[in-house]
Amino acid sequence: MNATPDPETPVDAAFLRRWLEAATNAVDRESARLTELDSPIGDADHGSNIRRGFLAARTAVGQEPPETPGGVLVLVGRTLISTVGGASGPLYGTLLRRAGKDLGEEPAVSAARLRDALRAGVDGVAALGGAVPGDKTMLDSLLPALDALTGALDAGGSAAEAFAAAAAAADEGAAATIPLRARKGRASYLGERSVGHQDPGATSSALLVTALADTAREGS
Repeated sequence: MNATPDPETPVDAAFLRRWLEAATNAVDRESARLTELDSPIGDADHGSNIRRGFLAARTAVGQEPPETPGGVLVLVGRTLISTVGGASGPLYGTLLRRAGKDLGEEPAVSAARLRDALRAGVDGVAALGGAVPGDKTMLDSLLPALDALTGALDAGGSAAEAFAAAAAAADEGAAATIPLRARKGRASYLGERSVGHQDPGATSSALLVTALADTAREGS
């Protein structure tokens, strides 16, 4: 499991701190849109909740910067769990904590190794929420992103190219939730009325994947 780090884009603690900065800026910028998406099918607080959590995570990492990529993800996940209300905190917290623990104490990893850790995190989200693809949740963005990331890496693409493919797939996955009927979470209580609305969790997930792609591109 200890893959040789990609010399083009080593995923180390500094890389994930830059990702956190990009993700926090994206969530801050898009928080109103996320809340607007959440308004007809949720509690109209997804944007504000996610924004609060990532701002707190950025502060936590800035105060005591972890020395490993796994440490960064664990700290961000733990902070999200403690600061984000509703279901988003436990779900995003599980995703990042599980991924960070999977990386362990490795000082730098390859894109493929990070992909494997994120897969472990997504598996944790699926287990926690009991969702499957097509349930109109964040998995509808995250799973296509992982598949695209895998496909690009297997085809010999660079880390930057692979993360860009993942971001595009995440965006497409989020948009593809519009015609779906929600089967998990608050939106599931609406039944057919949840059809026609883009899932806010899938949308915020796509923002985080896009931040990862932006970070990889800037470092390539």
